Amino acid sequence: MNLSPEPWIWISALMSLAIFSFLYRDNPFYRFAEHIFVGAANGWAVTFYWHNVLAPSLFDPLFRQGRLFFIIPLVIGCLYFTRFIPKISWLVRIPIGISLGYSMGTSIPSNVQAFIIKQIQGTLLTSQNFQAWNAGSMGIVWSIILFIGVFCTLAYFFFSREHRGVLGVASRIGVIFIMIGFGAAFGYTVMARISLLIGRLQFILGPWLGIID
Repeated sequence: MNLSPEPWIWISALMSLAIFSFLYRDNPFYRFAEHIFVGAANGWAVTFYWHNVLAPSLFDPLFRQGRLFFIIPLVIGCLYFTRFIPKISWLVRIPIGISLGYSMGTSIPSNVQAFIIKQIQGTLLTSQNFQAWNAGSMGIVWSIILFIGVFCTLAYFFFSREHRGVLGVASRIGVIFIMIGFGAAFGYTVMARISLLIGRLQFILGPWLGIID
């Protein structure tokens, strides 16, 4: 064992162990590390948004370049703080409405293009899609399976008729594809969390304790 002499490595390792202590039960060490993490994350976020959003996009054009038009977004942004004044707290609806309207207006076209149109194009049985699978002769098979999966999944969510006969069979096959999709998504999430755990364990056993290289 070759312990690291670096103080920041010790701090990082002890904070990691304090977080891991929650696996036993809630305790003061975990709450201390949790508060440190939340405070550091919020401090970083405030600094990031100040230097990368507010300063270059609002304050510099307004106060350094003299572009008075930016007074309007400044005033609208300040209306968020009226939430803390009960008599005029209703004014907070103005920036919230503008923010939600702008977000929806910009996100709906991009989401439709990315999650609807592209998905429809990927489901169509075309020669380009066969080549996109990059699976040789199996590309046709995988494209047909994809088409069947999409069709049967949509059939499962078709509630205008009772699921009997052909529609019932298609909906049951759709359930299988849905469960496969949920399982793959859950497995991906678990593996992502496990990779984070492995990274922390490698840090504790490596740079801190010096047990592994």
